[in-house]
Amino acid sequence: MTPDDLFACAGQIALVGWSLLILGPRRFAWLNLLPALVLPAILSALYAVLVLTRFAAGQGGFGSLADVRLLFSDDWLLLAGWIHYLAFDLMIGARIAARLDRVGVGRLLQAFLLPFIFLFGPLGALIAGLAEGMHRTFGAASARIPSLKPLAGEPT
Repeated sequence: MTPDDLFACAGQIALVGWSLLILGPRRFAWLNLLPALVLPAILSALYAVLVLTRFAAGQGGFGSLADVRLLFSDDWLLLAGWIHYLAFDLMIGARIAARLDRVGVGRLLQAFLLPFIFLFGPLGALIAGLAEGMHRTFGAASARIPSLKPLAGEPT
């Protein structure tokens, strides 16, 4: 299997996870485990295999930008870095989605926020945190507005 093959496979795994987060129903606990735990674990295992089998033979390191550039000049280690990104962002995205669910942020807004987490990581998490804060501040006030009650004699 080539790095390109594994790149495509890892991308499909991540796509399934993000699709479940954005489109899947959250009422099924087992379904929530896929993007929160199972799929990131598969990606993490793949990452571990790549790092354990390729890192020692690679050049470069983490001491300078030039070292990192040299490290990632190896396609296998570049792939490991990409899979690290996919696994970590999916885990964080699942946790943020669960937190947004708990505070009552609607799924439509989450469908807008979650791709930012996937594409821009920390910036997406910051935007989601701001949305959560706004929901806690302004959503709580709107929750105190009484709902419309049926008129007398109207079926409930």
